[in-house]
Amino acid sequence: MNPNQLEYFRQKLLHWKKELIGEANETLASLSEGGILEADLADRATVETDRALELRTRDRARKLISKIDMALERIEDGSYGYCEETGEPIGIKRLEARPIATLSIEAQERHEKMEKIYRDE
Repeated sequence: MNPNQLEYFRQKLLHWKKELIGEANETLASLSEGGILEADLADRATVETDRALELRTRDRARKLISKIDMALERIEDGSYGYCEETGEPIGIKRLEARPIATLSIEAQERHEKMEKIYRDE
């Protein structure tokens, strides 16, 4: 991968991380606005369900930020864009679709197939 491509993916990852952090800050602000004021039990349950869903979404975003940070580290150490399993280059189209990818498509398919086999047993 050439330096321009690496910089492109670095900027893409940084932008994605910034968006996720912004969304997390919005969630924190909305959750800190106060308690649930709805008197009706059904409305209260709806608000609590919405908050629980938002917290699960933020937890997934937190994990994604960690993966973004690891991808940025791989850019710095020169291992970004190479499959962790085979050492072969990961296709640009795959990285464009999933910039945090650590496995080539073939290695990912093998991994998923093995997961399915062991899960079915």
